[in-house]
Amino acid sequence: MAKRIKENLSISDALKEFVSENKLEKGLDKVNVADAWAKLMGNGVNNYTTAIQLERETLYIQLSSSVLREELSYGKQKIIDMLNEELGKTVIKKLILR
Repeated sequence: MAKRIKENLSISDALKEFVSENKLEKGLDKVNVADAWAKLMGNGVNNYTTAIQLERETLYIQLSSSVLREELSYGKQKIIDMLNEELGKTVIKKLILR
């Protein structure tokens, strides 16, 4: 049975505690990275994005356009920095465009 805490907690604090106790951060990071990619890259890039996968600290992005893949490869570090800033923590250290 779960332990009972006698002090009052806000909903956000309770959810953060639940996530950390049940080790759900990695799963949430995968979902949050996909949302951050869609938000930051916009419709133009999202139309050509076929798959987004986060494994450990590497983000794999599959694109259907070789021209777009080449263009994005020039700004990999900037994309990593933007995504990490959007997520509020360092989740991605390497970006692989396929």
